[in-house]
Amino acid sequence: MITIDRRLDISLTRQVYEQIRTQILNGELAAGECLPPTRELASNLGISRNVVVEAYEQLLAEGYVEARQGSGTYVAEGAYLSQQERTECLSFFEIQYLKDERNDFIDFRSGIPALDMFPRHIWGQIAKRVCIETPHSVFGYGYPEGRIELRHILSRYLKRTRGVHCHPDQLVITSGATQALSLIAKLLLSPGDEVMIEDPITHEIQTIFSSTGAVLHPIPVDEHGMKTDLIPQNKKPRFIFVTPSHQFPLGGTLPIQRRIQLIQFARKVDCFIVEDDYDSEFRYQEAPINSLQGLDPDRVIYIGTFSKILSPALRLGYLVLPLSLTKRCKDLKWFTDLHTPSLEQLTLARFIDERHLERHIRKMKKIYKTRRDHLKKCLVEQFGTKVKISGDSTGLHLIAEFQNIEFSNEKVQEIMAEHKVKIYPVELHTIHKGMHQSKIILGYGNLTIEEIEAGIYRLKSALI
Repeated sequence: MITIDRRLDISLTRQVYEQIRTQILNGELAAGECLPPTRELASNLGISRNVVVEAYEQLLAEGYVEARQGSGTYVAEGAYLSQQERTECLSFFEIQYLKDERNDFIDFRSGIPALDMFPRHIWGQIAKRVCIETPHSVFGYGYPEGRIELRHILSRYLKRTRGVHCHPDQLVITSGATQALSLIAKLLLSPGDEVMIEDPITHEIQTIFSSTGAVLHPIPVDEHGMKTDLIPQNKKPRFIFVTPSHQFPLGGTLPIQRRIQLIQFARKVDCFIVEDDYDSEFRYQEAPINSLQGLDPDRVIYIGTFSKILSPALRLGYLVLPLSLTKRCKDLKWFTDLHTPSLEQLTLARFIDERHLERHIRKMKKIYKTRRDHLKKCLVEQFGTKVKISGDSTGLHLIAEFQNIEFSNEKVQEIMAEHKVKIYPVELHTIHKGMHQSKIILGYGNLTIEEIEAGIYRLKSALI
């Protein structure tokens, strides 16, 4: 039985081929069985004979059938495959339905920039120029460390805006910060190695490092970042991981005294410091804090990303490495994906070089400050003295701490399902549990003023 449906976005040849192929694989057409002559089958189906001929030729090319001179087309030996039960995939309509069902959720996820404010027009113009004007060689394979044009421009930009000291040869362009973190893990860690890491810290980062078999040694965090006075002096970690300009998730900024203490310890035990500088461009009270890397470029590995500044969809990040690590890191990058897409790199290089990035950051700082201030205002209006706000001087999120409320996973799920608001407990990112149960992370970068108001109202409805 073969059916033809002209409404499908599948060619008639493909429909005939697929149905015969499936019947052969399932054993419905047995080895040695003769297929109908092409003219007869075409007549029965009401289609052109050429359609059937093409389908038979495809089956013949793939070995499902064999042609016998003057006799016909027969099912080949060995083409039957017993079928196992398959998991059914959601149809397009079911996926669309689920997507629509979630559209009325208000999601306070952190680290998402205002997606509707991406500079599409300027980016599109530059991308078009890059595509038209670049030499043919750009469309070939590139180097694992990234395009030299971007690395030159980025090294100057980081010196000017973040106080990062590096030569372009110390830069490796990555597919976002996640790949940068994975490269560091592969570069430095082996089973049993120890990593000193802030607690709390992004759960995904914990997973990346611990997946190598390394042991995480958590160092507590306060309102100023890692408590460097609690670093065990008898330990010798492979590296210390910090977010000094804007600690995630609590939001503190590591003061110079702790930075110096951190570097002195790393020098003493001869280990590296990994600095994740993920969204410190958006500082609202003062100018952005200079990087830790600028204090000791030979000791600090610096990670940056454009996911928070521009868009996660770009998948563009970078590593600034001590020269002693660059060769091995480039080799690892090559093994991972050869290189990050070249056209996007060149577009970003021009975007930075023409000062569009800095103008975009200045514009977005005003927008995010307005959203942050409105979020704080809504929290105070709805909860009064029952909420304490912290970690709001930088970035795209703040911390809200509530009296006499513990945000267990079950509570979060209840809030999501019943009140259609999504929040993120700090406790999800802790290593030592039980210290931050009353705190939640509220991201505001990708929420409008109206969504912020509605979201906090729903949160109040769920908690009170």
